[in-house]
Amino acid sequence: MTSTWVLLSLISAFTLATSDALTKKALAQSNEYLVAWFRLLFSLPLLMILWIFVPLPKLDYLFYKAFFLALPLEIIAIVLYIKALRISPLSLTLPFLSLTPVVLIVVSYVILGEKVSFQGGVGIVFIAAGSYTLYLHQIKGGFFEPLRAISREKGSLLMITVAIIFSMTSSLGKMAIEHSSPLFFGITYFIAVTICFAPIALKIGVPELKSFISERRFKALILPGFFLSVMIVSHMIAISLTKVAYMISVKRTSLLIGVIYGYILFKEKNIKERLTGATLMFTGFVMIVTAS
Repeated sequence: MTSTWVLLSLISAFTLATSDALTKKALAQSNEYLVAWFRLLFSLPLLMILWIFVPLPKLDYLFYKAFFLALPLEIIAIVLYIKALRISPLSLTLPFLSLTPVVLIVVSYVILGEKVSFQGGVGIVFIAAGSYTLYLHQIKGGFFEPLRAISREKGSLLMITVAIIFSMTSSLGKMAIEHSSPLFFGITYFIAVTICFAPIALKIGVPELKSFISERRFKALILPGFFLSVMIVSHMIAISLTKVAYMISVKRTSLLIGVIYGYILFKEKNIKERLTGATLMFTGFVMIVTAS
C-alpha cells in the first residue's frame, strides 16, 4: 500500500511539473487567465472518458459539504496564484508553496483528525525547507529575503494565502473522497472548477480572446491540459491511500522537477547550487515513506 501511494504521488508531482513547464512557455505569448482556463478545459476530455467507467457512489451530506466548501476556495486560490505570478518575481513567490504541507499538519488534524508521526512531521519540514532553498540562488539578499519580501512584495503575501488555501482544499478533498470515491470526486470537482472559473477568465481575457483563438495559441495548452488530467487522477487516488500531509509533501517534489525543467527547457543556470535543496527534499521523502 505504501509503495502505491508513493508512486502515485511522484506521478502527480511529475505531471504537475510537466504541465507547469509547458504552461510557462504558453504564458510568454498569452493572457494568464486565458492560459489557466484553457489548461483546465483541455484536462476535461480524459476526465470525461474516465467518468464513463466510474460507478456512481452513494453520496451523503459530508460529501456535498466538503465539495461546495472547497470549490470557491479553489477558484480564489487560482486567481491569487495567477496574480502572484504576474506581479512578483518567481523567486519571491514560489518558495512559499512549501508552506502547504507544514500547514497541513494542523489543518488535516482539525478537518480530518489525521495525526502525523514525529518522524513524518520532521520529514515534512525537511521537504518544505528543501523546496524553499531551491530558489536561494535567485535571492541576492540571502536565506530570509523571501520572508522580508512579504512587507514589500504583494505577490509573496498572495502566495502564502494560496499555500494556506491549498491546505484547506486538500483536506476537504480528502473528506469528499472518503464519502464518495477518488475518481468520482476528482472528475466532478475539476469539471465544476472549470465551469466556475470560466466567467472570470473570459471576462478578464476578453480583449485578447479573439486573437488567442484566431491565432490558435490555445493549441499550446492541449498537452499541459493532458498532463494536468493525469495529475488530477494520480493525486486523488494517492491522497485516498495515505495522510494528506504526507501525500502533499511528496507531491511538492514537483518544485524540484520544475528546477530540472527550467535547466533543460529554459536554460536556467545555477542547477548545481540547488543540490542542497534537493538533498533536504530527498531526506524528507525517505523519512515520510519509512514513517507511513
